[in-house]
Amino acid sequence: MQPRTLTGKLVIASHNPGKVREIEDLVAPFGLEVVSAGELGLPEPEETGTSFAANAELKALAAAIGANLPALADDSGLVVPALGGAPGIYSARWAGPDKDFSLAMARVKRELDAQTATEIRNGSGAGAHFVCALALAWPDGSVEVFEGRVEGELTFPPRGDRGFGYDPIFLPRGDTRTFGEMDPAEKHGISHRARAFAQLKRRLEDAL
Repeated sequence: MQPRTLTGKLVIASHNPGKVREIEDLVAPFGLEVVSAGELGLPEPEETGTSFAANAELKALAAAIGANLPALADDSGLVVPALGGAPGIYSARWAGPDKDFSLAMARVKRELDAQTATEIRNGSGAGAHFVCALALAWPDGSVEVFEGRVEGELTFPPRGDRGFGYDPIFLPRGDTRTFGEMDPAEKHGISHRARAFAQLKRRLEDAL
């Protein structure tokens, strides 16, 4: 299959303002006109996939077909091995219908507290990683997926009011600051989304 070209307008298949901002920043160097699925009034598809990649594909294809434009979707989340991989693909759902991630972070802490290991009960030593799958889709149904991951551990109580989602409880490996305390530009350089985007970037350079 010949690589699809990418010029003009790109739909970011998300209704999450924080996620839209991050992806806008990442694609800005390519000079694309960016519009979000929310701005276009596109409905959010039901995320029935069993992996980050599958859900990213669902969202990208729905937006690409709905807008008749190329679309880029992200599915990402926090994976905590001590919780059996939860919240995982259900990371956004743990925040409830109002997308209140303070509730989601409190749930993570509550469920970790139920573990028997002292270091887990104290909120330290809880390894975790963020995963991001980026899917680039076209109206003809073609789609490509790129994945990135960043390792770290959890810390409580939450720290920092930058970023979004679970950022205030995630300490990337080798740093003493949470993603919620980092300058957005610095986070963009090391995040799971940035690592997925590094792969996508090579594809975009070929598609422009």
